[in-house]
Amino acid sequence: MSKRGYISRYLLILKKLKAKPFCSYEELKSYIDNQVDYLQMRDDTLNIGFSKRTLQRDIREISNIFGIDIEYSKSEKGYFISQSETENMNFQRMIEAFDMFNSLNLAQDLTPFIHIEKRKPQGTENLYGLLHAIKNKFQIKFSYQKFWEDEISNRIVEPYALKEFKNRWYIITKDSKDNSIKSFALDRLTNLEITNKTFLYPGTYNIEQSYRYCFGIISPNDEEPQDIILSFDPFQGKYIKTLPLHDTQQILVDNDDELQIKLKLCVTQDLVMELLSFGDNMKVLKPDILITEIKTAHEKAYKQY
Repeated sequence: MSKRGYISRYLLILKKLKAKPFCSYEELKSYIDNQVDYLQMRDDTLNIGFSKRTLQRDIREISNIFGIDIEYSKSEKGYFISQSETENMNFQRMIEAFDMFNSLNLAQDLTPFIHIEKRKPQGTENLYGLLHAIKNKFQIKFSYQKFWEDEISNRIVEPYALKEFKNRWYIITKDSKDNSIKSFALDRLTNLEITNKTFLYPGTYNIEQSYRYCFGIISPNDEEPQDIILSFDPFQGKYIKTLPLHDTQQILVDNDDELQIKLKLCVTQDLVMELLSFGDNMKVLKPDILITEIKTAHEKAYKQY
């Protein structure tokens, strides 16, 4: 069987268990058999066999490749995905990518009706190498150029984690230059070298906690998060309800006049830029420091015309 056949089968198992936990072997087999017919509409050479022995092997491979554990519940008499909240988020993204890939692959004859942005993400060719360095705690070297600087700098860092924001990937590191935590955009990173020098991951650093009250990639350092209250017009409010700005979002008022929400965030440039994008559909009610920043930015923009 082709590699694509194996991967397709793995992801079909995961997709089924996501939609219906505690599936029996018979349910999984029936689902996969039906989906194979669908996938073969575009590729009639695709062959995906399935048996009880195959399932046990697939469970091991899914754990090794994707880091997702599938267990069997005797009480529920079925298989289920066992994972943490963070792992679940990664899993959801992976399934979305799989669905999108297959949909576009099957719809090649419909290209006049599907429009995809021509922008190509940069720097993703280094993702595998960076993940390898993070997992094995290897120091890395690379060249880096900031947008606002002409000269390229050479960096030696300890890689801690990868973070995504607005379709751009960043590597979170400790820079050996000043021992501070910094983020570097992968699209501005070149000449990556993974050294053999290892480092100890600091027990006091936690990326989830560091960015818990942060919108975007800019680290708030020692700044304390603030209660931020925003008011959106009813039309924009519908979008904000279906795609929250942050996981701290709480709805305070939801009526025919406005949607009012509360966020707990540090005021960073990334947050300010996001709020400015809403134009006159949004008003900051609190805190005063953010009101001033948004007002000043709008006044400067107005004076340009």
